Amino acid sequence: MSVVLDKREARKTKDGQYRVRIKVYSYYQTEYYKTGALLTTEQWNELAATRKPPLVREREKIRLMFEKCIHYVEKALQRGRFSFDTFSKMMGVGNSIEKSINVAFQNKIKQLSNEHRVGTASAYAAALNSFEKFAGNSISFSKITIDWLKKYEQKQLENGLSATTVGIYLRSLRSVINDAIRNDDFPQNAYPFGQGKYEIPSTTGRKLALKLADVQRVVNFDCENNETLQRYLDLWTFSYLCNGANFNDILRLRHENIVAQEIYFFRGKTASTTKDLKEIAVFLHPKLKKIIKKWGTPTSKPKDYIFPYLTGGETPLEEKAIIADVIKRTNKRMKHISEQLKLPKITTYTARHSFATVLKRSGANIAFISESLGHSDLKTTENYLASFETEERKKNAMLLLADTKPKQKSKKKRLC
Repeated sequence: MSVVLDKREARKTKDGQYRVRIKVYSYYQTEYYKTGALLTTEQWNELAATRKPPLVREREKIRLMFEKCIHYVEKALQRGRFSFDTFSKMMGVGNSIEKSINVAFQNKIKQLSNEHRVGTASAYAAALNSFEKFAGNSISFSKITIDWLKKYEQKQLENGLSATTVGIYLRSLRSVINDAIRNDDFPQNAYPFGQGKYEIPSTTGRKLALKLADVQRVVNFDCENNETLQRYLDLWTFSYLCNGANFNDILRLRHENIVAQEIYFFRGKTASTTKDLKEIAVFLHPKLKKIIKKWGTPTSKPKDYIFPYLTGGETPLEEKAIIADVIKRTNKRMKHISEQLKLPKITTYTARHSFATVLKRSGANIAFISESLGHSDLKTTENYLASFETEERKKNAMLLLADTKPKQKSKKKRLC
């Protein structure tokens, strides 16, 4: 194998550039494979020793492609005698080793959609849209380098995208590349993510949790016979008392999930990604019973949904739209309530945060909180709880410079 400048006249571009290809020779047969690089004769001659950034990037691209070819050759030899048929199949379509992340994303989105993971599929679609706006509709894996990732992050932040959103998009790209490595479409030694390479920006969002006294004020808020306001407040209360369950799980609860005095369910968020599913058990608090009786479906057949929003005949996209609409309506009413009570903005997420924090502050065991939230390990729960305690950190910080001046002794008046 060798890297060559393919100077056959038919291959020359209008700009006087030639394609750089990897030449593979075996048993009197020669094949050429793309690297994606285009160079003039002058650029080719100075490529090995150049320090010019554009040529350095081309050299890195060629190196990665050559190493990928070596990987496939070794893999083909492990299976027996080398053959171009086997080698080309392992390389992909035809003789091209340029595989597109666009296609990889599209395949991932299709897979997620088939698994009814509509929300995740939408997130990947948004990420792909962002990458295509940045680099076009045909982004080869060889372009995904540390330098490329840094430029992408900088450009998106300049365009006003939040660090959180950029991180979400890049984590989806990392997942796609991890899949490509498992499928032998991306060389492990070219992996651009990780310590000492490119590290995805991470942010810790400010998660507001209510104190127990404030939760009680919210739950007991006087809706003044406003039935709509009361319905969405009760849904929020149901979420809080149901171990902080999100609305995606609440609206999918069926009557068969109620067994004796408890509600049992699996978190939809982890059901398709975790092998060892943890069933969540919720004590059927009297308040939960009242909410179900007031707003639940009139029938109580085992397969009927507890709340009358889904019917079971919706497509995954329709389900997602219905649940998103209920969340939107709930957040609108909870915002009104928080303004009336002069509390920070309350959302459906606040119910989950408050459930966990109230238990922690009440001295509940971390293992119990973890089990109640449906977390896979205690570390996740510890990290989750740590982000809520702004108030506790403030109180402790004030102790650092507490008033330490010695109090002056009061002078007693001498009595004559």
